[in-house]
Amino acid sequence: MQGLRHAALATPSGKRISVTIAPDAAHGGAFAASRIADLLHAVVGRPPVLGLATGRSVAPIYAALVETFRRHELDASRIQTFNLDEYLGLDADHPASFRHFMREQLFDPAGIPRDSCHFPEAAADEGGADLAAYENAIRAARGIDLQLLGIGVNGHVAFNEPGSSRHTRTRRVRLADDTLRENAPSFEGLGPMPTDAVTMGIATILETRHVMLVAWGAAKAAPLRRAFLGPVSSACPASYLQEHPGTVEVVVDRAAAGELERALT
Repeated sequence: MQGLRHAALATPSGKRISVTIAPDAAHGGAFAASRIADLLHAVVGRPPVLGLATGRSVAPIYAALVETFRRHELDASRIQTFNLDEYLGLDADHPASFRHFMREQLFDPAGIPRDSCHFPEAAADEGGADLAAYENAIRAARGIDLQLLGIGVNGHVAFNEPGSSRHTRTRRVRLADDTLRENAPSFEGLGPMPTDAVTMGIATILETRHVMLVAWGAAKAAPLRRAFLGPVSSACPASYLQEHPGTVEVVVDRAAAGELERALT
């Protein structure tokens, strides 16, 4: 694709990460969608398993993926999906729920069967039995082949907020003030935003075979620097990706890449 720059980045932990810089989110989303399609095609002998994120960062990717499905370049009936997170106690039909977002942006237009699409339990109780079942469902699917991630302004991935341990699994969490402010526009006119959520944990994310993290805009430049040029620390949960045993690639636009430029080769 024209206008893309491909580079490599060596993190302080020694892990090398592939970085693709696109001129804007539309071009970056199209590239990410093509990479996802290639990686799913590479899974043979079983249904491919795709880990998914929600929000503005992934919307252009899903728009491009829908076109890929409509051209019959991917078989929607074979794919299993697992989403990272959901607001606690929010109904699936609530316009700000992640289940609603995914149905509108990807699942329904692409024709992915509803029973192939999995979310952590939005009504999870304190005992955690429902969330343990989510972990078991991922294992039963033989793990996640490709996990799509965004990054929060405070360095979170999924809803693993600063302070999250590397060993966390799918669980209930209290959302940080930064996250509440960042996501508040999605709830304008729709009532109060939940202050708690359920999220896939760091340990679960690190068990996925391939991670693709995407980010657009200057607001993501600083958290990307902390994640990939700073030390591995619970203060920036995205930095745990430096310890991922498999492949990690980053797709960003020029504004988001600003603070990574000096380290790219």
